[in-house]
Amino acid sequence: MENPNESEIPQISEAENVWDTSQEFSSVGKAKIDSLKDIVLEIEDMIEERKSLGRKFIREGENMKVKIHNFLLENAPKGENDSEFTRERAELRKKQIEISELQLNEKIGCWRDISLLKKELRENTKELNEKESRADMLGKILTE
Repeated sequence: MENPNESEIPQISEAENVWDTSQEFSSVGKAKIDSLKDIVLEIEDMIEERKSLGRKFIREGENMKVKIHNFLLENAPKGENDSEFTRERAELRKKQIEISELQLNEKIGCWRDISLLKKELRENTKELNEKESRADMLGKILTE
């Protein structure tokens, strides 16, 4: 080994001493960022699914109430004097009220679920933005 230095210590050129760390550091945070992106997308999907489920529940309840109402209207003149029919009509009206209560509870539950999902979405979006910002800053530092 030839050594131009008199002290017999091998000299390392400046080019050999430079490490390309940009690839290593970018992959470190990439997995966490990708995971957060997936979580954010999943929460957004869950919000839409919950809204859809709530609308479907309300629509089905309305259909049931309309069917009960139509049944009562169609059969009202026929059984006016029948006490059994009067009792059944009262029961059907109670069912309509129960369905309305279930619909109201569903609206409240849906709102609560969506509110919690949106809170979780905000937290994960904030964390994602922070991680992406840090990764960008680190990438800029490493490329300088």
